[in-house]
This record gives sequence, structure tokens and C-alpha cells, in this order.
Amino acid sequence: MALHFKCSPLDLDEEQVLDYLHVLKSRHKTPSSSFFKHTVYGLRYAYRISNRKEMQVMLPAIERPKKLPVVLSCREVKQLLKAPKLLKHRLVLALLYGCGLRCFELCNLQLKDLDFDRMMLHVRQGKGRKDRYVPLSRMQIRGLKTYLAAENPCTWCFTGNNTEGRPVPLSTQGVRWIVREARKHSGIQKEVTTHSLRHSYATHLLEMGLDIMSVKDLLGHADIQTTLTYLHVAQLGRQKPFSPLDRLYKE
Repeated sequence: MALHFKCSPLDLDEEQVLDYLHVLKSRHKTPSSSFFKHTVYGLRYAYRISNRKEMQVMLPAIERPKKLPVVLSCREVKQLLKAPKLLKHRLVLALLYGCGLRCFELCNLQLKDLDFDRMMLHVRQGKGRKDRYVPLSRMQIRGLKTYLAAENPCTWCFTGNNTEGRPVPLSTQGVRWIVREARKHSGIQKEVTTHSLRHSYATHLLEMGLDIMSVKDLLGHADIQTTLTYLHVAQLGRQKPFSPLDRLYKE
């Protein structure tokens, strides 16, 4: 832009900037092309550090690529859950999947959030500072009772250690390490993250017959559009999708 206009881009008015971006868009065919995208990002950064908020507002939005989430099969979830040797690590995986928790939500779990009588888990201050309740399975409750009796934590359900050796909440890095190690020992080839287990939770609930609004509430989504993403990966409908090869070579 500086070479084109022979001046600093910060000296250009709104009309000049938009005209230049229009030329780039037409030259590179798609607005997601790398040159166009990085020009917009560069301008955003320049305006931000120059405190030119009024110029930031007029810049076009860059559409993110629409990627579908990685979802594990039920068999793969079982493989992952049995991979760790420590009960604590298996429970971390079981809560990420069985309750659809975000990584930071699991780290923030306290003993007071466990309601074994009602078989519910209280997720406090999730994304958007919203609370919600999610069901606990009998299997999770058995494992948690065994773990709590053995470890006897005081406040946090899962703890790590700081440099002084005092118990602190399990870190998000610690949770990610547990997931990485479990994937490595399970033999699963898919790229598995903490959020993959949440994606699998939502998809499996839909496939098992739970309605989309209930799934939205369990996930703590503010917008139903976010939850609707899982309809693209869940195998729903009157007839399960199949490959034509199955019918072509049907015995």
C-alpha cells in the first residue's frame, strides 16, 4: 500500500483504503486469498497500535474456513478411556467426554460441584460466565467415589502441584498432556484434543436421540447456530448414510 500510494497507509482516508482492497479482491478472485487477508490483518494491527478505532470498523471481515470437528467413534472413546494407568487420568477423560466439559471447566471443578444423589454435575462460570448442570453417569460416580476416597482432596476435584509442593487446581496444560498421552497409548490415529471429546459428546448424544435444544443447553452454547454444526457430522435421519459400494457388491 505504501508503494502504491507513495505514502504511509496511516495517511490514507477510508475511501482510498476500501478502493485498494476492492482492487486486491478482484485481482485475487477470492476474499480469502493470502495477500488480501494479510493486508487486512496488517491494517487492523496498524490502526490498533495507532489508536485509530474509527478506521478499524470499516475494514471487511475475513471469513474463517468452515472446518467440521474431529469426532471419535464409540469404539475409539472406549480405547481412549482405558489407555491411562492412573484412575485420576481416566476420570479426567471420562468427564471431558461424559459431561462435555471444556478444558478450563474441568480444571475449575470443586468437590461442592458433585451431586452424587441427584447424579448431576454443577458447572460454574463456564464460557460467558454461565452456570449449567450436566448429568453424571453411574460409572463416573463409582470412579469418582473410589478416587476421592483414595486421594482425599480438600477443595478441587483434580489437583496438580506448584513449585512449593502445595496442591493447586490441575492446569489446562496438565489436562492436554493427559489427553495426548492417552491418544498415544490408545493407537488412535485421529488428531485428538480436549475439545475432540466435547465434540464427540455432542455428536453421540444427537445420534442417540437427544434433541438439539437439550444438547445446546448441556454444552452451554449461547447460540443454537453453534450447536447446529454437529448436525453435519452426526449420522441422523430415517436411514443411516452408506457408501454405494456396500450396495454395489452386496452379497
